[in-house]
Formats: sequence, structure tokens, C-alpha cells
Amino acid sequence: MTLSTIPRYDSEEVETVGEHAVVIGASVAGMVTARVLADAFERVTVIERDPLPDGPTPRRGVPQGHHVHLLLEAGRTTLADLFPNFGRELLGSGGVLVDASTDLIHYENGGTLAEGPERLPLYCASRPLFEGVVRSRLASVDGVSIRDECQFSDYRLDESRMAVNGLTVRAEGGAAELITAELVVDATGRTSNTPRWLDRRGFESPPVTEIDIDVTYSTVAIERPTDDLRTWLVAPSPTDPRGGAAVPIERDRWLVTLFGVHGERPPTDEAGFLAYADSLALPDLHRLLERRRWVSDGIAHHPFPSNRRHRYEALERVPHGLIVTGDAIASFNPIYGQGMSVAALEALQLHHTLARADGFALADPGGHSLPLEFYDRAGNVVDDVWDLTVGSDFAFPQTEGNNPRGTDLFNRYVSRLVQAAQTDGTLRNEYYRVVRLENPPTSLLRPSVVRRVLFACRSGRASRPN
Repeated sequence: MTLSTIPRYDSEEVETVGEHAVVIGASVAGMVTARVLADAFERVTVIERDPLPDGPTPRRGVPQGHHVHLLLEAGRTTLADLFPNFGRELLGSGGVLVDASTDLIHYENGGTLAEGPERLPLYCASRPLFEGVVRSRLASVDGVSIRDECQFSDYRLDESRMAVNGLTVRAEGGAAELITAELVVDATGRTSNTPRWLDRRGFESPPVTEIDIDVTYSTVAIERPTDDLRTWLVAPSPTDPRGGAAVPIERDRWLVTLFGVHGERPPTDEAGFLAYADSLALPDLHRLLERRRWVSDGIAHHPFPSNRRHRYEALERVPHGLIVTGDAIASFNPIYGQGMSVAALEALQLHHTLARADGFALADPGGHSLPLEFYDRAGNVVDDVWDLTVGSDFAFPQTEGNNPRGTDLFNRYVSRLVQAAQTDGTLRNEYYRVVRLENPPTSLLRPSVVRRVLFACRSGRASRPN
């Protein structure tokens, strides 16, 4: 499910169902979850092991925070619903608003996509600024508190009811502390220990699907003229597994990220970084790096080995009072920039789950529980994104594993669509509405879209895909 197929957030739909909920992790996933929970609980506590900075500074627990991040339309719209004036505060803090139809220079499959006819707003900022603005907005919500430098230790399980009713934490330099709660949410990301905890406690742990993609990326920040909103994406392809992006961010800078898949590793020294940029099919990033002053402290580097999905929706029995969300459910190839937006859609699904909550801590005779209903809803979000992202990764012959059904055929069609979009801006926008998680991938199969692709191919306006 994507933005167009999930009802929008409406705080009036949710009634108070409990006294206290706790979210582990002050990531974007954790914070949007906390905002949703604030409608249903009198108090919400977010605990975070890292010290949280006052300004937009990368933090230890988010090693990818130095690199390019995108807030896709599904995330932008949902955050605006959850936090009124979110966009205004982001731009007021230095964030940049670009038009993805015209400001974004997108090179893929041997050519640059044509400009689109409709405006597609895209917020650009560093990951720390995105987090900082969300954290500021969350802190203003009644009943929400954020405790940093607080390490999660264990869940507390009421075995008579098979329900998590709290957790133990340890503050910096302090003793262990028990926090009681009617709902605990794990938003700790790929390092989540919940599957192992479930196994130790006699519950089934979720099946895991992992697709190796071996992505590595390196990033620098360079100076940018204030009014220059140009944004670049050079997408890797099966014949050229190198790519890169340049995104305007706060403080009149571009973040320039170079990446590679299946063993292509952008260097961390200046000469090697420039040579890697010079090897890309589009020369723009190399020119940018040569002509603009580098302002970052060194070259940040981060590996991402695999797409990983924990299929909680496949479980039939889970403890009440415990939910997992965000990257702890599924994490995707970061080249596509979907993480924050998927987290926002999962929070939206939790909102709709809570709107139906009635005595959620106890199973009814049919075995219904809030966690299971949420996992079903979250699974529907992950399904579309997983098929789109992992399906695209299977275009590379080195990618191994169980690819989604119909992937090869759909990839061939999308490749032709992208070729056609190099001369047809309407197809560019249709493609982007899927990539931005507005519309499901099936929207690309609408007759009006297929006709434009076929016309471009038959008329010779779209060359054969590489």
C-alpha cells in the first residue's frame, strides 16, 4: 500500500486506550510512531541510547546520517499531517524545496529524463536536520517526553497473560530502572534484538528474507550558491553498477554521494573520489566536485550489505503489548531513499490500527490482537516497497535469492518506460509517483501509461534498453 491507497491521518478517529506507551529509539521511525501513540495514550515516552544534539549534528547511532537522504512524497505528506507546519519549520531551519519535475536531473538507462509537466515538491535537507525538526515538533506534543542517554535492557513479560507490560532501562551511569507500559514499540532499526528475545521466550521469531546487494557509498559536502536548486541522480544499471547523487541541503551546500553495488566501492580519498565521479556516465557530478569548495571534514563512508525483511505478518502468535516498526521490520537498498517515508506510512497504519483498538491487550475469542493487526497493515506497506526495490535490485545479474513473482517481466517493462521518459515528461511524472510512494507499482500498467510507452517504442523515440 502507498499514500494513495491508505486513508490520511485524522486524530479525531482515535480515542484514549491506555495510560502509558514507550518507544525504543528516537529515529524518524520512533518519533513518528510516538506522535501517533500520543493520540491514544495519556503519556508517551521515547527512550534513546545516544545523547541527542541540540542542532543538526550526525549522531553515533545513525552512521548513515552523513549521507544523502530524501523525504519522498509519502513521507512529506504524512509528516505534514502529523506535525502541522512541518514543512515551514524545515524550510525555516535551512531545508530546501525543489521541484522533482524540473530541478532534478535524472540519468538512467543511457539518458536523462525529460522535464515533467506537473510540479512534484521535494524537501531536501541533511538527515540530522530532518530528525531535528521532527524531534522539535514531537517535543511540543502534550504528554510526550524524550529521554536520551538511556539504554534499553529487556522487555518485562507477564507470562500469565503473555503480554509485555514494561521494560527495563539503564540511564547513563545509573542503576537499572523498570518502566511500566501498556504498549512498547521497538524502533531500534536493523540491530533490533526482538527476534532473538521472542525465540528465547518461547514465541516464534519472524521468518527473515535477505537479498544481498552489497551497496557502498561515500559522501562529501560542497559549497552551493543559495539560489542553485539543481539536484542530480545518476542511477546504476546492470551494465554500469556505479552511480551518484547531489542534493541541495541547508547552509548553502550540496551533499554529494557516490555509490556502487555488488562490489563497486567509491573511495574515501579525494583523488580516488574524483576519479570515481569521473567514471560515471553523466559528467555533472565530477564537474561539480572540481569547481566547488569541499567543506566537509573528510569523506564519510558506509556499507549496506543487504535488503532485509522480518516477516512479522507471518506470525500467528505474538506477545500482546509489543510492536516492532521501521527498519526493524524491513530495511531497503538506500539508493532509493525510501526509509523515512516507509516509516511514516507504517506509523499511519498504526494510527488506523489504534482507531479500531478496543481492549487491545487481551485476545478476543478469535485471537485478534493489536500487534497482529498492525503487522498485517504494515506488511501491506512493505509488500509494495519490497517488490519495487528488491525487484529493481534483481535487474543486476549478481543479485541472488527469491525474487518477487513477475520481477523479470516488470523490470523489462519499467526499463522501456524509463527509456520513453527520456522524451516524455508525463511518463517521468508517472514513474516518479511510484518511486515517491504515492502510487502503487501497478499504476504503471494503466492503459494510458502503457499506450505512451508503446508509442515511444514503436515511433523510435525510445531506444532499446541497455
